[in-house]
Amino acid sequence: MSSFNRRLFLLSGAALAGCGFTPAYGPGGAATRLQNAVLVDEPDSRPGYLLTRRFEERLGRANPGRYALSYSIVITENAIAISSNNVITRYNMLGKVTFALRDIDTDKVLTSGKADSFTSYSASGTTVATQAAKRDAEARLMTILTDMIITRLTAEAGTLPT
Repeated sequence: MSSFNRRLFLLSGAALAGCGFTPAYGPGGAATRLQNAVLVDEPDSRPGYLLTRRFEERLGRANPGRYALSYSIVITENAIAISSNNVITRYNMLGKVTFALRDIDTDKVLTSGKADSFTSYSASGTTVATQAAKRDAEARLMTILTDMIITRLTAEAGTLPT
């Protein structure tokens, strides 16, 4: 690393410290309010289980929680590739999660929103391979959607009551 690059790196760190920048998950960061504090609604489906599992992987399991996360998941599929024999060979899996973060003590909704994304899977193999690809696509989709929710909650963590 050249001396110019080193100086630029050190000065940029000083500039961020001077403007009040704090890492979200660093000591005193706003997102630490969410760690081990959000109780996710009990899942009633595989996508719900995948959402809950990813959420707890990232933010920890709340016991007891300060906040409660309610959600509703809608997943649809669209055929996007059809062979000359009129056989579907690829699907898009579209997912949408509507969520609300509530204060457990007051049951007041603190923030709410929607996350949507998509993923695809191939249906050109055997029935077993297609089912495996579909389950994998569902898992990938729920990871994407959960990460989007966590990013949104992290961005708004500074406004949450302590």
